[in-house]
Amino acid sequence: MKLEILATAALLSTICLAPPAKAEKVSDVSRLIETRECAGCNLEGADLRDAHLIGADLRNANLKGANLKGANLEGADLTGANLEGANLRKVFASDASLNDANLTGVNLTEAKLYNAELDGAKLAGAEF
Repeated sequence: MKLEILATAALLSTICLAPPAKAEKVSDVSRLIETRECAGCNLEGADLRDAHLIGADLRNANLKGANLKGANLEGADLTGANLEGANLRKVFASDASLNDANLTGVNLTEAKLYNAELDGAKLAGAEF
């Protein structure tokens, strides 16, 4: 009897104390899509294909490995954002700020970066 209670308590504490690994990311993605404001958000690995993020505030956001293929980032502020390994293929980032952003290993093939600011951005291994 005591063993059953102990086992049940151990199981419940494991379930109840486990961190919601993806819940934060889902709420950050929803927040970004709805408000276009997500400065400092954790969007690592997020699927943002074809998202309309015109004028979005993504300063210091973690977009490492995110899929932004075909996204519209016109006028978006990605200053200091981590986009390491992100897919930016066919992205439209006219007048976007990517100052001090980490663009290491990103895919920028067919991207349109008209008037985009890239001061201090890290572009090592980026594919153009």
